[in-house]
Amino acid sequence: MRTDIFNRFTNPIQLQQQQKEQQKAQKNALIQKNYAQIYAHEKAHQNAGGALAGPIVIEKNEQGIPVGGHVSIKMPTLNTANPQKTINDANTVIRAAMAPSDPSGQDYAVANQAQKIKMQAQATKNENQGKKIDIQA
Repeated sequence: MRTDIFNRFTNPIQLQQQQKEQQKAQKNALIQKNYAQIYAHEKAHQNAGGALAGPIVIEKNEQGIPVGGHVSIKMPTLNTANPQKTINDANTVIRAAMAPSDPSGQDYAVANQAQKIKMQAQATKNENQGKKIDIQA
């Protein structure tokens, strides 16, 4: 029994193995935590983006730990023939960008870009409203 206690505290191979197992467990816990947080953030973008949103991509570092992610979104372009569609799409992009509870700087940048496109479309819509002829009048 005495040698058992002695070996348990002084066996460097066993101690090294325990440390490796503990590091592996910590890494796995970090991977799961990071993945869950990143996935939830990106899933919020995807859900709010609907048909304009692409797939979720999770980025990992060289140790395989998730460190970021993204969901591509189709940014609207000004459609002068149908500015309301541009406004609707821009609103969807803004909602998608701001959907997570913790929007990033990139999320704010995307929302701002969509807001500018929305303002251009609204100006075009306002311009065109006075030019339409109501043939039933």
